[in-house]
Amino acid sequence: MTATAASPLANAPTRAADMAQAEGENFPVATRLVGARRRAHLLAIYGFARLVDDAGDEASGDRLALLDGIEGDLDRVYGSASSESPEHPVLGALAPTVRALNLPAEPFRRLIEANRRDQVIDRYPSFEALLDYCSLSAAPVGELVLHVFGAATPDRIRLSDRICAALQVTEHLQDVAEDRERGRVYLPAEDLERFGCTDADLLARTPTRAFAALMAFEVKRARALLAEGAPLVRRLEPRAAIAVAGFVAGGRAALDAVAGAGYDVLGARPRPTRWGFAAALVRTARGRA
Repeated sequence: MTATAASPLANAPTRAADMAQAEGENFPVATRLVGARRRAHLLAIYGFARLVDDAGDEASGDRLALLDGIEGDLDRVYGSASSESPEHPVLGALAPTVRALNLPAEPFRRLIEANRRDQVIDRYPSFEALLDYCSLSAAPVGELVLHVFGAATPDRIRLSDRICAALQVTEHLQDVAEDRERGRVYLPAEDLERFGCTDADLLARTPTRAFAALMAFEVKRARALLAEGAPLVRRLEPRAAIAVAGFVAGGRAALDAVAGAGYDVLGARPRPTRWGFAAALVRTARGRA
């Protein structure tokens, strides 16, 4: 089944556009470290997460209606809307993974809810409030990854939540300028005030001293979250451990890149090198922060 012009999914990003963004992102990079079958399942989950993010960030028209349409298509995957097949190719690709692994619907719904929140909330007062947002926008992906490996126990999910929060915070740190252009600020308001960082600092072409100090503080915070979640690697079977180590290493390499750029995320998005990722992976595999 395909979306018609009257469908709320008519303006949804295409599957090709979503998957084209995979190169260099933490999630798809880490999936290269597992077997072909699990990689296919992980990329189906990634495709859904990317579709929902793009619907909330990039799509034209009524984004809330589009997100409602995606949730309606998710209902088709789970058979609660009708006997029809999903309209969007991303949901069509996700359906076999849901059936094969008996994945719960709730994490997918939380991802949609995070992007609904993005349409009405553009700033967060505290780091705790930001972590609550991460519980919707990032934690579901980690939980689903654990389901792919048959390892979704409550204690592992708690550790995964820390890793996912760290990866989400890291992405926000990389994308300060891009988010600001969209009218969003994910740097906690209380931290901006603490370091004397204003909107003018966020709009500058180069980092001010206040901005660099704030970024150094947030990078340290993200590293601490990764360190808190990293013991998950040692609680998983080898293939799953490799994947999670890849996620942690991707986050650490991204933070290294931000710090290595002098916290200048305003002129360009610092990107980790392959060598940087490899070094972070070795550190993570050895249990070193």
